[in-house]
Amino acid sequence: MAQPNLDDDAERLAQLGYKQELSRSWSGFSNFAISFSIISILAGCFTTFGQAWNNGGPLAISVGWPLISVFILIIGFCMSELVSAYPTAGGIYWWAAKLGGPVHGWFTGWLNLIGLIAVTASVDYGCATFLNIVIGRFSDGWAGGDALKQTFALFAVILVLHALINIFSHRLISFLQNVSVWWHVFGAALVVLILIFGPSKHQNVGFLFEQFNHSGFGSGSSGPTFWLYVLPLGFLLTQYTITGFDACAHVSEETHGAAVTAAKGLWKSIFYSAIGGWVLLLSFLFAATDIDAINKEGGFVGAIFTSSLTPSLATVVFGISTIGQFFCGMSCVTSMSRMTYAFSRDGAVPGWRLWSQVDKNKTPVNAIIAGCAVALLLTLPALYAPEGTTTPVAFLAVVSIAVIGLYLAFLIPIWLRLRMGDAFRPGPWTLGRRYKLFGWIAVIEIAVISIYFVLPISPAGVPGNKDFTLTSVNYAPIAVGAVLIGIALWWTLSARHWFTGPRRTIEEVPAGNAETIG
Repeated sequence: MAQPNLDDDAERLAQLGYKQELSRSWSGFSNFAISFSIISILAGCFTTFGQAWNNGGPLAISVGWPLISVFILIIGFCMSELVSAYPTAGGIYWWAAKLGGPVHGWFTGWLNLIGLIAVTASVDYGCATFLNIVIGRFSDGWAGGDALKQTFALFAVILVLHALINIFSHRLISFLQNVSVWWHVFGAALVVLILIFGPSKHQNVGFLFEQFNHSGFGSGSSGPTFWLYVLPLGFLLTQYTITGFDACAHVSEETHGAAVTAAKGLWKSIFYSAIGGWVLLLSFLFAATDIDAINKEGGFVGAIFTSSLTPSLATVVFGISTIGQFFCGMSCVTSMSRMTYAFSRDGAVPGWRLWSQVDKNKTPVNAIIAGCAVALLLTLPALYAPEGTTTPVAFLAVVSIAVIGLYLAFLIPIWLRLRMGDAFRPGPWTLGRRYKLFGWIAVIEIAVISIYFVLPISPAGVPGNKDFTLTSVNYAPIAVGAVLIGIALWWTLSARHWFTGPRRTIEEVPAGNAETIG
């Protein structure tokens, strides 16, 4: 089973125990592009703006965004060091299994897979929400329809389209990832320019530091409840927007020079998204002159555009964001399917033989279909919304599931790398002695946000509250808790007897390269 005449990337992959089965046709820029597209400031900054507006207000954005971005960049640096050492499609699952053991790989893999499915669902649902608005601006009949049912139908169509694009054209995906980068750069720049020159007036600088509390918790925008509970809930905007950057690892088996390019692509996608997202969000705040109109729509960002811009310019902004979100969702499906393929390749997913197959074009078709189907099922509660609102709490719950699943999966290998210390053998991109400081900061930040994002989003979602309704419940703790209990029981009762972590698909490495990485 030895494979002679392998290039450097395939040799490195062989050292890690795998044959080169996926098509290695992506450039370093394409690798950066997929994470930049999944982070997508044209998606998260638009779809979860209201979470920050209602929970902290402008302060949660003007100060909260750069503050949380710094923590996320530190997490990214830690992960860049790991992907440089282990450039495999399994990504963080593979790192955890090698640095810890099968049990660490088991929990990391499932958390990562669930997080990727949830982020795919949330992005495509957000895209459907904005597409529904765009269609309604051209059709009064459509605008007067059932928004929840229309949005869910569009969500299903978008999922199908993303599955088909990923199935039938591997090279097209790589090309579209590159197009997506420039759409996000120039699209976001155009939105900022529209919000600078389009409105007749703007907010002053002092507005950026105002504090709002529309959550229903506490008595206002001051006091311990605001600072310790409400404001941190607003940070979900940043934490959700800047996530999914592990995609650089998941497509590393398809990237040239992955040990360096994937590492750089990962942290750079965070850095540039943080800067671009902050500029974009500040332009939102300066244009938010009709506060009552925004509050009336529950902090929905679209109210800024409709209240401060002409109808034509508002439609342009909605359109730019919708297309950006479509690109983002496409990239999410790519990343999610590669993780499904890799985790199945090692026997962890029921029906693994089916999900680990690739077609003649070296595409994991079955993994793509399965992941999109589960994303659709996960979002079914979004067909229902609290009375008097059009925004389903289920959307924010799916967002929380995505954030918690992904960041807990990030935490495990970062912690294991800390525990290994100097015994860890880095790749060509390394943190050096800084790994200790960065690692501890990353672990603590992830632990804190994982607690906050399973907490109730509104008082009506607190059991025992006089206004309690099921449609207001943040079901993230139920979903995440059920998953953790399920995979723990599965491990204890069964998987620990047969799951051994990454399975080698190649028995020998090329002559002269027998040294393994680990």
